[in-house]
Amino acid sequence: MSKTSCSFLTEKDFQDGQIESVSVGLSSSYKDNGALMAFRGIPISELKNHGILQALTAESNGWQPGVVSAEMLRAQEEWEVVDTIHPDGESGVSSQQPGQLISFSEALEHFQTVDLSSYKKRIQPTIQRTGLAALRHCLFGPPKLHQGLREERDLVLTIAQCGLDSQNPTHGRVLQTIYKKLTGSKFDCALHGDHWEDLGFQGANPATDLRGAGFLALLHLLYLVMDSKTLLMAQEIFRLSHHHIQQFPFCLMSVNITRIAIQALREECLSRECNRRQKVIPVVNSFYAATFLHLARMWRTQQKTILDSGFVLKDLEALAKKSPRRLLKTLDEYLAQVSKGQSSLLEAQKCPGSQGPHSKDLTFTGVCDLQSHSFESTGLI
Repeated sequence: MSKTSCSFLTEKDFQDGQIESVSVGLSSSYKDNGALMAFRGIPISELKNHGILQALTAESNGWQPGVVSAEMLRAQEEWEVVDTIHPDGESGVSSQQPGQLISFSEALEHFQTVDLSSYKKRIQPTIQRTGLAALRHCLFGPPKLHQGLREERDLVLTIAQCGLDSQNPTHGRVLQTIYKKLTGSKFDCALHGDHWEDLGFQGANPATDLRGAGFLALLHLLYLVMDSKTLLMAQEIFRLSHHHIQQFPFCLMSVNITRIAIQALREECLSRECNRRQKVIPVVNSFYAATFLHLARMWRTQQKTILDSGFVLKDLEALAKKSPRRLLKTLDEYLAQVSKGQSSLLEAQKCPGSQGPHSKDLTFTGVCDLQSHSFESTGLI
């Protein structure tokens, strides 16, 4: 087989079985590298797909290991590093500790050790009430937060004032961890790109969607995916967000729930539970997770769609502030069932119009496929 004849092999030829004729003739062409030169224009990924590398490295037709060419060695070296290639720094991925996940406690420690004084000046720890509202809150409202817990509360509210800095390695690792845990990817991704829309951000830059919640919104997502007790819940809600009818922007919805948690903390709705546990951050985290759980259950069972999101969030905020302990208890019960393998948000249930008891997919009646709508028009910030 000549170099000229090899150069005209196409992908169709490979699929039609001509790869066998190429591999048979390799023994007579390895010494002059004619066949190998013909494959220079084919990407490594295509070689893998068509099994050409396996044919080149097979010990058949009298080929001996001692005659491996320099071209073959280069091809093997390229193939060996395919699975370890990471995006470079120009695509927005930090080169510091590539691929390493970050825990919630490590991310929190970062904010506990950096200077946040400029952000702390902006916070309003509690809602200022006047007149009858102040009197009613004093007589019938929740207790005030213990003095010893107010610094921890202020830290939470300060983090909510911080934005996302793509040049900060810790911030980048938080984003990477959220992406990997939700998608199952093992590789780093660019910090800007359309892939963030798949997670439920409005655009290619997640930083633009954090208004009203700041970096606390990302810490809450990190908590949800890195805590072994809530990871399954996070993944199930994420799958629900991609339902062909009941779809919603997962991360954007999460930001709104973080905003609800911030308001509940400032209005002292969580003070009683914080005082009881003598902690603030764990209570706020659990409250966020419990509120997200309640949203997902309501969204699924009541067949909500993106058009209902504004009303759902309004009702959810009122319920969360009124009955935080009830939500937290529901979360504890759910997590206890999950640990025993007895609970699932998306388990098949009998629904009107279902295809029968053996149907695994949820089906709904009277609901039409959604047209695309902007998130702002549906009440999502």
